Amino acid sequence: MKCPNCGKPTEWQDNPHRPFCSERCKLIDFGRWANEEYRVPAEPATINHEEGGGMQDEAGRGDEI
Repeated sequence: MKCPNCGKPTEWQDNPHRPFCSERCKLIDFGRWANEEYRVPAEPATINHEEGGGMQDEAGRGDEI
């Protein structure tokens, strides 16, 4: 297997950083997620206000603003 960050061959078995080759490559990848360099494609969310899609408190009031 190859490290998804640097491409070096990496062992899968007994590797605490898998699928990465090292702690460094693991942290570089985490930093990219934290900086929003990676994105997961998704459909835009829609809110249907008529169906009362918001949460309600004990008195039955919704969380709408």
